[in-house]
Amino acid sequence: MSRVLGLARRYWVVTLTVVIGVVGIALAATGAGWTVQWLFSAYSLVIAAWQAVGMVRAMLRREFGLDILAVTAIVSTVLVGEYVAALVVVLMLTGGDALEDYANQRAKRELDALLTRAPQLAHRAVQGRGYQDVHIDEVRAGDVLLVRPSEIVPVDGVLLSAETTVDESSITGESIPVEKHEGDTILSGVVNGNAAVELRATETASASQYQQIVALVAQAAESKAPVVRLADRYAVPFTVFSLALGAIAWAVSGDPVRFAEVLVLATPCPLLIAAPVAFIGGMSRAARNGIIVKSGGVLESLSRARTAVFDKTGTLTYGTPALTEVRVEAPFTSAEVLGAVASAEQYSSHVLAAAMIDAARERGLPLHEAEWAEEAATNGVVARIQGREVVVGKFAFVAAHAPDARRTDIAPGELAVYVAIDGLYAGAILARDRLRANAKATIARLAELGVTRTMILTGDAQETASHIAAELGVTRVRAECLPADKVAEVAAIAERPVIMVGDGVNDAPVLAAADVGVAMGAKGATAASESADAVILVDDISGVARAVQFGKDTVRIALQSIWLGIAVSVVLMLIAAFGFIPATAGALIQEVVDLATILAALRAIGGRLDARAAPATASLADPRPVRAAR
Repeated sequence: MSRVLGLARRYWVVTLTVVIGVVGIALAATGAGWTVQWLFSAYSLVIAAWQAVGMVRAMLRREFGLDILAVTAIVSTVLVGEYVAALVVVLMLTGGDALEDYANQRAKRELDALLTRAPQLAHRAVQGRGYQDVHIDEVRAGDVLLVRPSEIVPVDGVLLSAETTVDESSITGESIPVEKHEGDTILSGVVNGNAAVELRATETASASQYQQIVALVAQAAESKAPVVRLADRYAVPFTVFSLALGAIAWAVSGDPVRFAEVLVLATPCPLLIAAPVAFIGGMSRAARNGIIVKSGGVLESLSRARTAVFDKTGTLTYGTPALTEVRVEAPFTSAEVLGAVASAEQYSSHVLAAAMIDAARERGLPLHEAEWAEEAATNGVVARIQGREVVVGKFAFVAAHAPDARRTDIAPGELAVYVAIDGLYAGAILARDRLRANAKATIARLAELGVTRTMILTGDAQETASHIAAELGVTRVRAECLPADKVAEVAAIAERPVIMVGDGVNDAPVLAAADVGVAMGAKGATAASESADAVILVDDISGVARAVQFGKDTVRIALQSIWLGIAVSVVLMLIAAFGFIPATAGALIQEVVDLATILAALRAIGGRLDARAAPATASLADPRPVRAAR
């Protein structure tokens, strides 16, 4: 009930029009029918004047729509005494505007949440008094700050502590934790590892990386041009034809009522309503399939897209490191080493721990409890498992317990975890972020849908990005990008509209800057989801191809519905020009046309379309979903 009241207040003009109609019926029923004409006529002229002001303002901005037909129809019906027809036209006009507004506002979210998630406090060192919490705006270059375990770094700075491990995925998109040593630069927005560290601020909050991302998102969102309403493309020719036909009917018959009768049937509700209804249906279909589309204009842009740009980590890849190889030293076996590592990693908080445990379970290896275990922050873990000492971690950490340890060769994008058992080097376990199983099929499907150009933009190293691009057959790749670099690259693309697909905070600015930003929202950052135009709720990249398909289906159905409305309206206008359809009857007939148009547009909801597309959708689905990290 509260939702209905909210909609009634929001679309108050529609509500008021209905109330005026009910009051008129009540007056007629009580014998005061003579007041109905004055009530309906006065109200209709007020609405016409209000619409005319908006129409003039739009024309000054060189925006030409269908409002002139509606205003003319309202005025002409009032002047010839067809006041009931005038109110019906008002209801159609205001109802169409409300429906379009509802379509544009559905699923929109404000970017303000990005600001609220930014770090607000910093722990500043005060001589002789330890650390004091201050607002990050008070931090100055040179201040010494404490960053606690798992905290977001508040400002750009230089590490003063010996070492730490940080998660830079929010800035660069790289899923593997990065080691930082004394003197290394640490950007704001990254997440500290398991050890508290000190850093010296090198920038103020406003000049730091995370706050620049916030500013880029806001700037890009404001610079994006709005999509022109689909029906407005037919406004000028339809308006000219309708006015000309009405004028000819008036001139030939000598009866001004003919002009009103033609224009009542020319009231462009099929054009005003068909597209919004189709787009709402398309948005509902997308939502049912796990894709939130934030406006009807997004579906239109998706239908015309020519270029797709992808982030790598978490988008083309799963975004979580997974075991790729177990390299063992005699006399140890792969099962023995992996089982020991997984058992020890049960007591580690490292990002790779879950991957090792999952890999052991997938191979049916038992996990044993430790007699004792100790984690050395940023280095590894030592545990006694079934009477044996198991050491897992960095090479230097393992080499301190096993002097015979030696480094193993790793490929770009790989990470090695070294293992020692009872003082002997047992081998190394390699992990890397895996390419999504359906990424190549998704790119191929996009090409079939007309999105023939693809590109990869990533903050990763060139070698890693080139390797992924080669596997996918993508020839255009730009690596080692910061958020501002991604925005510049997308802006320079000539083949538009451009779809940008990403999942992290670092992708938020370019998602807002692209013609269509698509966020992988299942595990992605909220900032990316809020700055994007569409959000894929399921962790499956094939949703990008489905979104383009939904856009094409929706626009096709909207155009079919528009042309259905135009064709029927033209036939009825021709009949009315000969005086066979009175104005009030014409307004009611036009409501029937509206109903037919709406029913045609509702096909965009797509139940049957989804059923027909089920085999193709199944072939695109990811056959190897990733387990959520613990």
